[in-house]
Amino acid sequence: MTKKHLNNLIFLISLLFFGLSCLAQNTTDNSILLTDLLVELETKHNVKFSYADKDVFSIRLTKPKYDALKPTLEFIRTTTDLTIVKLNDRYYSLTNTSTISICGYVLDNFEENTIPGATVEIYQSNLTGITDATGAFKFDNVPENSLVHIKHLGYKPVFIEAKEFVNTSECKTIAMALSYQELDEVIVTQFLTTGLNKLSDASIELNPAKLGILPGVSEPDILQAIQALPGIKSVDETVSDINIRGGTNDQNLILWDGIKMYQTGHFFGLISAFNPYVTQKVSIIKNGTSALFGGGVSGTLNMHTLEELPVTYTGGAGLNLISGDIYGEIPITENLAVQVSARRSYTDFLNTPTYTTFSEKAFQDSEVDNESEFYFYDFTAKLIYEVNPYHQVSVSMINMSNNLNYFETTNDSIAPNRSNLNQDNFSIGSQLQSEWTDDFTSQLSFYYTQYDLDALSISNNDAQQLKQNNLVKESNLKLSTNYKLKQHLDWMNGYEFTETGIENTTNVNQPPFASNIKGVIRQHGLFSELKYSSENEKLTGIIGGRINYFENLNTFKEYIFEPRINVTYELLPNFKTEVLGEFKSQVTNQIIDLEQNFLGIEKRRWILSDGDALPVTKSKQGSIGFNYDTDKLYVGIDGFYKEVSGINVYTQGFQNQNQFDGEIGSYTVKGAEFLINTKNNDYSAWLSYTFNKNDYKFDALIPATFPNNLDVRHSVTLAGNYTIGNLKLGLGLNYKSGKPFTQPDENDPIDETVFPNEINYVESNSSRLPEYVRADASAIYTLKLSDKVKATLGASVLNFTNRRNTLNTYYRIQDDNTIEIIERVSLGLTPNASFRVQF
Repeated sequence: MTKKHLNNLIFLISLLFFGLSCLAQNTTDNSILLTDLLVELETKHNVKFSYADKDVFSIRLTKPKYDALKPTLEFIRTTTDLTIVKLNDRYYSLTNTSTISICGYVLDNFEENTIPGATVEIYQSNLTGITDATGAFKFDNVPENSLVHIKHLGYKPVFIEAKEFVNTSECKTIAMALSYQELDEVIVTQFLTTGLNKLSDASIELNPAKLGILPGVSEPDILQAIQALPGIKSVDETVSDINIRGGTNDQNLILWDGIKMYQTGHFFGLISAFNPYVTQKVSIIKNGTSALFGGGVSGTLNMHTLEELPVTYTGGAGLNLISGDIYGEIPITENLAVQVSARRSYTDFLNTPTYTTFSEKAFQDSEVDNESEFYFYDFTAKLIYEVNPYHQVSVSMINMSNNLNYFETTNDSIAPNRSNLNQDNFSIGSQLQSEWTDDFTSQLSFYYTQYDLDALSISNNDAQQLKQNNLVKESNLKLSTNYKLKQHLDWMNGYEFTETGIENTTNVNQPPFASNIKGVIRQHGLFSELKYSSENEKLTGIIGGRINYFENLNTFKEYIFEPRINVTYELLPNFKTEVLGEFKSQVTNQIIDLEQNFLGIEKRRWILSDGDALPVTKSKQGSIGFNYDTDKLYVGIDGFYKEVSGINVYTQGFQNQNQFDGEIGSYTVKGAEFLINTKNNDYSAWLSYTFNKNDYKFDALIPATFPNNLDVRHSVTLAGNYTIGNLKLGLGLNYKSGKPFTQPDENDPIDETVFPNEINYVESNSSRLPEYVRADASAIYTLKLSDKVKATLGASVLNFTNRRNTLNTYYRIQDDNTIEIIERVSLGLTPNASFRVQF
């Protein structure tokens, strides 16, 4: 470059800067930002302007030459697209009313297929619509500063500013990405019956809405249905007192929408308290529990109600020979819905054969006769609100109640004896589920639950009153996060805080006696877990653990570490092995108080560990299993070992010489479970066998080791169902070997050297009850009343052979110093029928 050329270049650059400087000076002198002008007007005329920043931001206009407010505002109105409204003498509002027309085509993320039926919503307006068969949409009079929201089931939502449509000469193309949701892998599509699935982590998932027929059940009953699984039974023939691998019912963690339940049954355990028609799924875990859950040293039942916004209204109603119910799922807006259900028995004004049989079973060996007044009800409600596509809030509530009242008139009484028993549970909880990125999600939950058992007995011509109460209050806060480290590796972490308070009260006026025992335990839990799944899905593994800190301010403080492991591996096609293990602990238990029971009906009271008379209950369990599965055949076998320590004889229901000892001990269960299930589209037949060797160990007792009260060594189920068109039939046979009990000494049955006299027993649990055998049948017929309405007729019979099975035997001394034998027997022949309508 020559010197001449360089001088010319310098001259041109200088000339350019001079021109720009002049232009800037001219702009400064003759124009002004609207926001600055509004500030000047507010100061000069003592007024206030209300506006959205996005409506006035960066608007520049020629500075007006008016001093008065009114002509200045008119100038702003005519030179911009703003609308100015006088709210009062001082306040004005400014809004941008400029509108545009927009159009677009919605395609999938590969831009190969159109997406018809996608919802297009214009924020800051009432405009909404759906794409046509070609995926196209068009709107006029769209606010320029609005936001366009496009969503469709199975795709990630899209947000686009409306002004982005202005710069395109043709209709804009919008590509929607598929939304992938990780689901639990199902390895058995039909397990015993439809609606029962076995998952890759060895847990069982129950879907009540899809549940097929089971023997003896004309309607789904969650707690009765899971007893069809090997290793899950009830030794006293109730649906709520469930024994998982030899454990007691209070050692099960039962969750409803994440809320811990302290009451699970109606009619004192004969009917499940959870409405199956609003319960979408139930996870049943016998071992290998996720670190997410604390408590429940024997097993976990995790129930979930509505989890996604319903598209249309659905509902139903029905009745059987005990109760009637109604439920509904109601979408209120596109992002708000409610689910409600209500059920009530009519046993207080209508006597049916089913109620008569249930009453005989529930009220035997109690103060209550069959002429008592009894009813129950439950109510649930859930609200789901989708804040945006990435955040969802839900609130769940459940209320259940059992109410019993009866009068007893005797010949020598002026006033009748009166008694009532009320068992109530109220729970409310909330959850916030958030998706922060494609790889990071979180869930924050809170619940409060209250269980209240009250009994009042008035006797001796109103002279004597007995009041009893068992009250449980629990609050819980939990935060869990999940981060996808890699494509096949997830990392879950979290914190949980629980405060549990329990009160037990007994008051008698004659002779005066009062007892009030209260306790509060706070629990802090940190948990972490890694979940891995190989690319070919042959190997899945979960490893993690919890650190729990228990604090009872008056008695003890304790740290407990709980490792967990859950690994499955496909050895051969259709052939897998499972290795599971866990350590768990809990601080709530039920004592079985036969002396201070609630009217002889409800014998259980919730209590807290105190670190002394009842330490923290701890368990450790390991199992290994193998299963072979094809479309037509499933064969599985599991062997397990479980040890539970920190139990008290009061929590085990002894009815012998150990009843009042209060000793601390443990029990050990060694067992195996076998299941073979053959099935196709029309039928399913299965045979299951469970072996348990369940032994107590109490060092202070003689002998120190003896059979557990729940030691049912052998359990067999042979059952099947068959579908013929709209008719479903179910038939089943259940066999259990007798559970142990303790007999008095034949040679010296009564010890008269003490007062009051006592029974002399032989060694604890050295005798066995007769074996238990029960045959059940059921039938369901479905009618299609219209395209959207269907009806079902159901009938079932429990124990159709009317076999008398002895569930328990114990002894007590009569006033004449003789021994009375008390036998609790099973349900007799129990028919039931149901009619339902669903729409």
